[in-house]
Order: sequence, then C-alpha cells, then structure tokens
Amino acid sequence: MRRIEGQARGIEKMINDGRYCIDILTQIAAVTTALESVAGILLDDHVNHCVRHALASGDEAVASEKTAELLEAVHRFTRTR
Repeated sequence: MRRIEGQARGIEKMINDGRYCIDILTQIAAVTTALESVAGILLDDHVNHCVRHALASGDEAVASEKTAELLEAVHRFTRTR
C-alpha cells in the first residue's frame, strides 16, 4: 500500500509539473493494476476466512449473508476491470 501511495503522490507531482499526458496515464495504469492486485488478495482472504467460517458455522442466515456479500464484492470487482 505504501508503494501505491507513493505512486499516487508521484502522479500528482507529474500533473503539477505539467508532464506529458501519456506518461501520466502510464503511471495511472500502474496504480490501477496495483490496486486490482490488492483487491484480489483481499477477495481471496475474505473467501478463505470470512465466507469459509460462515459456511462452517451451520448458521444459515450468516452463511446467506456472507454469500451475498461475496457475490456483491465479486460483481463490483469484475465491473471495474
């Protein structure tokens, strides 16, 4: 996350310095890719911990809630790509 933060600050500086638009867009693409990677890791973690525990709990309401959250997150994540 610190690397992404640094990249975002770099983009701001590039804009303020009047750098070439294509160079700025290239850096924006790099930050976007890095954020998508973080989102994928978080989604994996959510499935392997939160959803798995909800399903193993035997509580149908909790399992349904976590499944709905997962589907919403997957839809949101795939819409941005």
